[in-house]
Amino acid sequence: MTDRPLAIVTGGKRRLGAAIAAKLADAGYALALVSHMDTPPEPVLAAALEANASEWQAFTLDLSAGDPATLMGMIVAHFGRTPDLLVNNAAMFGQDDWQTMTLETLDTHFRLNLFAPLLLGQALVQAAGPKSRPAIVNILDQRVVNPHTDQMSYTLSKQALAASVRSMAASFAGRARYNGIAPGLVIATDDYTSEQETRLAQMMPLGALPSPSAVADAVVYLAQAQDVTGQVIFVDGGAHLKSFDRDFMHL
Repeated sequence: MTDRPLAIVTGGKRRLGAAIAAKLADAGYALALVSHMDTPPEPVLAAALEANASEWQAFTLDLSAGDPATLMGMIVAHFGRTPDLLVNNAAMFGQDDWQTMTLETLDTHFRLNLFAPLLLGQALVQAAGPKSRPAIVNILDQRVVNPHTDQMSYTLSKQALAASVRSMAASFAGRARYNGIAPGLVIATDDYTSEQETRLAQMMPLGALPSPSAVADAVVYLAQAQDVTGQVIFVDGGAHLKSFDRDFMHL
């Protein structure tokens, strides 16, 4: 099974990360699943790993404090090869606004949502060497083009990560392909009612909220699109085409 391409998915055992990892398993990838807690994969992912007889390993690390180069070394040592794909999915999502954000809220969000993806990408490209060209996909947020007043530290960190796409794609040049995916409301939390989700779906230009599977499909596309770099794909039902005054949970 060592001839299978290898993908790293951060935050890859639950919610959207699990859907992405499951789709990559279906596409024939071996998986390094990175999370900050040692928990089992969600059922949808566990089923995909079993159905595909996937080669996979979990790695537990706090990406906001850990050393990305050390993590990359652990992954290469375990699988015996360098990854072909890095999906930077792990993120922190706080509830501050401009009045309540602090140095601490900014620091914690930027460490996980921006610094970790950048340094993991750097570590991957350095480990891969000049003869390989891995793919790096950052999971962003549709709000990067039409920000609102909620979750200020989170929003700023995702805007910075989105801005990195063109810069890092140009900097890596032929050494790596560097892209982003900006989802909308994909998996609602317990804060949402079913009636609210229905109303929100009707507010989207496409009349529907995006599915986790659709985001995962975009990841697989960018993983294999050898001539695409420096791009951001919005998988959001068209949400980025409109401006919302508040986060979806407040609408």
